[in-house]
Amino acid sequence: MGKMKSKTGEPAAANRREEILEAAVAVFAEHGYYSATTAQVAERVGISQPYVFKFFKTKAELFASALKLAFERVVRAFSGVDASSDGLEQAMIQAYEELMRTHHHEIVLQMQAMVIKEEPIRQVMREGMHQVTAYVEARFREAGIPQPEVAVSIFMANGMLCNISAVLEMPELKPKHPER
Repeated sequence: MGKMKSKTGEPAAANRREEILEAAVAVFAEHGYYSATTAQVAERVGISQPYVFKFFKTKAELFASALKLAFERVVRAFSGVDASSDGLEQAMIQAYEELMRTHHHEIVLQMQAMVIKEEPIRQVMREGMHQVTAYVEARFREAGIPQPEVAVSIFMANGMLCNISAVLEMPELKPKHPER
């Protein structure tokens, strides 16, 4: 049996919102922001297009919310890493590579977002990049990694190269790391 909803319908509404976001991630990744429609998102969820607008006022707001979800998932993946100081960076690389396998559409979304001019999307992109960078730098500092600001810059640059490699389906572009 499913969860019972309250008189206000909040659990059901929250679940529906999540379904819409997950569908939006896939639709935007498959069609691109400018070609994707809220009607396609609604169809994927099995709801009417006006119902999408109950949760998200505009397509840009829907995309921004999906993008925010993607960044939150990156931070959750990194926060799940439990490794010694020496193995932290490699473990975080492995966590990101796993995320790229399991949530490829979210990586595509991040890549698309870099060239979308709508300010709400650009703002979420800035905030997401800052959130991930700050989290990684804090972990690197905690672990005593020398020059953590340099290490995080290289780590993030390698992450971008991983994204390009994944989106273009060119595994040969993936960053190479020294063996330890």
